[in-house]
Amino acid sequence: MKRDPIFKTDGIKNRFLGRKKNSGVVDNIFDPVGSKELTGDGLASSAGFLSLLVNKRKIFFLGFLIIAGCLLILGRTFYLQIIKGGFYFNQARGNSIRLESVPARRGVIYDRNNQQLVYNVSTFDLILTPMDLPGNEEEEKKAIDEIAALAGTTPEEIKNKIDEVRPYLSQPITIKENLSYDDAMLFMIKNLDLPGLKVASSEKRNYVASESAQSLSHIFGYVGRLNKEEYEVKKNDDYFLNDYIGKTGLEKFYEKDLKGINGKKQIEVSPLGNEIQTLAESSAQNGSDLILTIDYDLQKKAEEILNGYLKKFNKRKGAVVAINPQNGEILALVSLPSYDDNQFSAGISAEDYQKLTEDPAKPLFDRAISGAYPSGSTIKPVMAAAALQEKVIDDKTSFVSTGGVKIDKWFFPDWKAGGHGVTNVYKAIAESVNTFFYKIGGGYPKNGIPSQGYEFNGLGPERIDKYLELFGLGQKSGIDLPGEETGFVPTVDWKNKTTGEQWYIGDTYNLSIGQGNLLVTPLQVANWTATVANGGTLYKPHLVKEISTNGQVTHEIDKEVVNQGMISPENIEIVRQAMRQTVISGTARSFYALPVEVAAKTGTAQWRNDRPNHAWFTCFAQFENPEIVVTVLIEEGVEGSSTAAPVTRDLLNWYFDEHQILDKKN
Repeated sequence: MKRDPIFKTDGIKNRFLGRKKNSGVVDNIFDPVGSKELTGDGLASSAGFLSLLVNKRKIFFLGFLIIAGCLLILGRTFYLQIIKGGFYFNQARGNSIRLESVPARRGVIYDRNNQQLVYNVSTFDLILTPMDLPGNEEEEKKAIDEIAALAGTTPEEIKNKIDEVRPYLSQPITIKENLSYDDAMLFMIKNLDLPGLKVASSEKRNYVASESAQSLSHIFGYVGRLNKEEYEVKKNDDYFLNDYIGKTGLEKFYEKDLKGINGKKQIEVSPLGNEIQTLAESSAQNGSDLILTIDYDLQKKAEEILNGYLKKFNKRKGAVVAINPQNGEILALVSLPSYDDNQFSAGISAEDYQKLTEDPAKPLFDRAISGAYPSGSTIKPVMAAAALQEKVIDDKTSFVSTGGVKIDKWFFPDWKAGGHGVTNVYKAIAESVNTFFYKIGGGYPKNGIPSQGYEFNGLGPERIDKYLELFGLGQKSGIDLPGEETGFVPTVDWKNKTTGEQWYIGDTYNLSIGQGNLLVTPLQVANWTATVANGGTLYKPHLVKEISTNGQVTHEIDKEVVNQGMISPENIEIVRQAMRQTVISGTARSFYALPVEVAAKTGTAQWRNDRPNHAWFTCFAQFENPEIVVTVLIEEGVEGSSTAAPVTRDLLNWYFDEHQILDKKN
């Protein structure tokens, strides 16, 4: 059968390619017969099939490119996996393996009778590890927005917290503290898909005693999270950025003992920062407990009595120091007004903190150890001891008090109009006679004119300064609390350098009765009172009696002598007897009715002409073998015998009555 051609080659060639026949490019594309070799560059037909002709040169070049590409890939693979394999393995491992802190249990605090005053309470915190947030800025913002909504805070607050800890973004920061159990469980469910977010178990401090004796807050202080500056200092001392640290009080002073030693946990985490498994762990070592010298019941009672009298006299500011004169143990340390340190433990709000800092009565200020005031007449036993020791006077030396001393055109008064009459050292202390101390301190010039010489030579400013220093003035006592004030003892050189004026006899007179530029703390007054009480030994005051670890006492705080022997026993006894006369016939006769013998000294300190005087009272009891010194200050209390004395009297009455009965029952 005759086969018709399907195409005419000339027509299809020209129509399909749009080229002219015999153009030199392609002569024929289709050969209906299937046996003719077509002319052209690279096209041929055989047995009815169309094929592509590739020359050998191009095949070689293509093969070379393929082989070179494979070699390049193999070489790069060898470099990454063999040569740099260890480096990239460790880098990848670092992204999935993390070291976490296992916080040690912080030591707790007991009073001298083993009443627990500070506890640790288990709680939960919502924490965020910033490095686990997405690297993409938009995704990071979205994640922070979701976390803020979940935590009930703002994205700006979270961003600020992240910025505060740069460059330590691998360590967690706290987003929300003190979660309830229900909230913690809810957050644990919701945060599974949020990068870097985690619920962690934690402990917060509960200052249970502060609820009934708020003045203990100044003693305990409080703890708080490390800030970046603190971490820079502490990062090599077993601290992580999210750890707690003592900020004030005993919490700060005994931080090393209370903290313990943190454990470490090596964990594997998912790309979102969630823990997959624990690879290794070292146990934490609990912190040590503190057993204080403080008598909680006495502290509580002292605060109650002081607070009652402050309200009665329409005052707000005062302090009470009670100390054992035989060893320097602090039995009570009260400063009012105070604050609740549980506010700080729970994370105090900016508004509440502002209220505390802007309160004109300064409740955060510990007046007992940091308040510096003119001593008033409480300094007179020290002045008498110095004059006796330097043989300026003896117990028979007398002066006539007629109402004051006139020096040239200046008059230095007694507090009693008309004076006190013939006065020796016993009467001078008992009735607080200024004239006697003017003369033993600054002497008395002939005719009241210094240029004419002296008919009686006193101690003078240099010897006064010497004995004030021996009794602990103008320096820190060394109590185991931060923030103690040194007070101030004025000197001749100090006045010359600061004012450009010379030292006058009037300056010595003022110094001799505790006025002028002399400044002391309530603790210092209690210390020198204790020195007189015990016969002449100045002890270092302390608040911690023992340090205990796991129920075993590991360190006992022994009494520490700061100074002794500066006053002979005979001269100290004269001063002691004179202070006893204050109760028998002097300015504190209301104490005579107490069930024990008390020796005391009142004090009234001028500090500004336009403000009321500060009121002081200091004493020890019993007179023989004294076991307690009590010093009371009431700021602007007007007069020691009328405002500070009643506080002391009520406290001693309770201490030697109800408290002694309570001790026997215990």
